[in-house]
Amino acid sequence: MPGDRCDLLCLDLPRAEEIRHRLDPDAIALAAGRARALADPTRFTVAVALGEGSELCVCDLAWIAGRAENLIGHHLRALRDVGLASSRREGKIVFYSLTPAGSALLDAHLTTEVTT
Repeated sequence: MPGDRCDLLCLDLPRAEEIRHRLDPDAIALAAGRARALADPTRFTVAVALGEGSELCVCDLAWIAGRAENLIGHHLRALRDVGLASSRREGKIVFYSLTPAGSALLDAHLTTEVTT
């Protein structure tokens, strides 16, 4: 599409270099991984359920999402691996909840959906 790029080089080098040096590649990679984790519809459903229920076990989440417990366990591990969810064991039951980062990212996505 011809309208989405400059027709001539108009680089503001000092400004561009300043911004480039402030970027943290590790923080960007972490944020992208977290965004990617919520890109899956089942994981997003699980995150929304955790946001609504505060703390839920795998059995409850499987029922809510209408998916098998082993599949929900897989998705919960993916959320936990990127720091969006945490878990705690109570006897034979494992409870999951969103981390503050998970809550913030979920809220940002849900706010965007409502206002768009």
